[in-house]
Amino acid sequence: MGSKYTKRYSAEFRRDAIALVRSSGRTVTEVARELGVSPESLRNWVRRDQADRGEGAPAELTSAEREELKRLRRQNREQQQTIEILKKATVRSMGRCNIPGRTLPEVLLGGEDRASGVVGRAESVKCGGDGGRGSR
Repeated sequence: MGSKYTKRYSAEFRRDAIALVRSSGRTVTEVARELGVSPESLRNWVRRDQADRGEGAPAELTSAEREELKRLRRQNREQQQTIEILKKATVRSMGRCNIPGRTLPEVLLGGEDRASGVVGRAESVKCGGDGGRGSR
């Protein structure tokens, strides 16, 4: 991708280029050639500007919506990673809880409440700090 168009342009330059396309009556390709930018880049700038003005395609996102979506996706990814870490930590700590005659699902689901799926008594099981004896 060693194209001659791989530079970054300032927001002011992009605004001016978009204004030139809108006011000149010339094609995007002509304006892009005159300014020395990629026609695809200028076309994208114009398209985004139209979306921001509410003139874009019906399902097209505005720049603000794009930024919010990017932020929410990043936040979601971070939360998923945190959940995975916590799941692994829980399994590891529960694996150390050696309760005679009880299996891990019984501990997690609270023994007799397992059939109903109600998690309620698991917190009464003391895991850790008891030397692995699993006392209650």
